[in-house]
Amino acid sequence: MKISVTDAKAQLTELVRRAEAGDEVILTRHGHPAVRLVPVRVRLNEAERRAILESERASAASKPSPGPSAARSQDFLYDDDGLPA
Repeated sequence: MKISVTDAKAQLTELVRRAEAGDEVILTRHGHPAVRLVPVRVRLNEAERRAILESERASAASKPSPGPSAARSQDFLYDDDGLPA
């Protein structure tokens, strides 16, 4: 959404709510884009990042998935008689 700076003054609270919700809000001056409102991303501290990483590692280790079977992975190299193609 584009809105002039003059009009935005009266609607600032609503514009901030919309930007926080993910809407693109661009403030214009004399019809030209001047500023874009974007939400601030919260940065995690080191302990929080480490906790998330450890949680993901534990989750991944608890449910390993088997890989593809290598027994027939090279079949495309041979014809029906087992000779190189």
